[in-house]
Amino acid sequence: MTEKISSAKRALSGIGTRFALSDIASPDCVVRLAHPFETMDVSAYEAQALGALARAFPDLERRVTIEIAGQDARGELWVGQAGYYCGVFDQHFLDIPPTRRMAAMRFHDFFQVDSEKVIQMQSLWDLPEVMMQAGVWPLSPSLGREWQVPGPATQDGLRVSGDGVAAVAIVDEMLGALGNDPSGTPSDVMARYWHSHCSWYGPAGIGTCRGIEGFRRHHQAPFLGGMPDRVGLIDQGHLFGEGNYVGFTAWPGMALTLSGGTWLGLPGAGQKLDMRSLDFWRIEDGRIAENWVLVDLLHVYHQLGTDVLARMKEIAN
Repeated sequence: MTEKISSAKRALSGIGTRFALSDIASPDCVVRLAHPFETMDVSAYEAQALGALARAFPDLERRVTIEIAGQDARGELWVGQAGYYCGVFDQHFLDIPPTRRMAAMRFHDFFQVDSEKVIQMQSLWDLPEVMMQAGVWPLSPSLGREWQVPGPATQDGLRVSGDGVAAVAIVDEMLGALGNDPSGTPSDVMARYWHSHCSWYGPAGIGTCRGIEGFRRHHQAPFLGGMPDRVGLIDQGHLFGEGNYVGFTAWPGMALTLSGGTWLGLPGAGQKLDMRSLDFWRIEDGRIAENWVLVDLLHVYHQLGTDVLARMKEIAN
C-alpha cells in the first residue's frame, strides 16, 4: 500500500509546474470542475479552464500547501492537493476585471489514480475569492473572516506520511455525529471531535471561523437554520487519509432543501439543492485542529436561478 501511495504521488509530481494533466491522464479521464466550467474531458480542461486562467495570469504559479494520498472504503486510490493559483492578474478572467497586481485563488484538486494514470479529477476553484480581490463582490457579506487562508499550522502539508486509519475514523465519526443531530450539535458533542481553538477555513463568501463557538456562530447555525434537512452523501463520496490528514471528495457531497433562515442572505422557499464541498482535515491529539473547506457557491446560486457572474459583471461595469 505504501508503494501505491508513493507511486500515485510521483505520477502527479510534475503537475505543479507544467499544469500538464494530459501527460498523466487516461484517455477517458473525466474532469469535474466548479461552475461555470462543469464536467469536461482533459483537453477541454487544459484549453478552456486552465488556458483561460493562464491567459489572465501570464506568470501563473500553482502552489501546493497540502498533498495526501490513500485508499477510500472501496479500495480506490486518491490523491488530494490543496493550495493556490497565483500571479499577476493581468487580463480578464470570466469577466472578472484584472487588478494588474498579485492575486491568488484557492483550489482543492482530487485525483483518482490507477496504474499511475489519473482516471478522474474533481476540483473546486474559489472563484468568488478572485472577485473579492478585484473589488467586484456580488454576494452578501461573509460572516467569517475573509483573508488569504494559510497552509497547516504545523507546516508539514507536503511531508505527510503514515497510516491514516485513525485520522479517518475520527473524521468519519464526527461527520456521523453532525448528520445525526438536526438541531446543530451541542458544544459538548463538538468538543469530542474538535479542538477548542480549531480553525475552519471556509470559501470566500463564508470565511474563516475560529474555535467551536466561532464555527457555530459564523457558519453552522446559519447553515443548519436554512437547511435543517441536509444529508451528507458520505457513502457516495471518497474519504481517505494519510498520517494526520484526511480528505473527502464527492460530486455532489450533500443534498438539502433551503427551507428556512437566510443562509448567505438567501431566503428559504423550499428549493431543492445539491452541494459540492471538497475538504481537508488535520488531526492533532485525537481531535480536528484545522479544516480546509471549498464549496461551489456559484453552483448553489445557479440552482437558485441567480447568475453570480452576470451580477458581478454589472458591478464591474
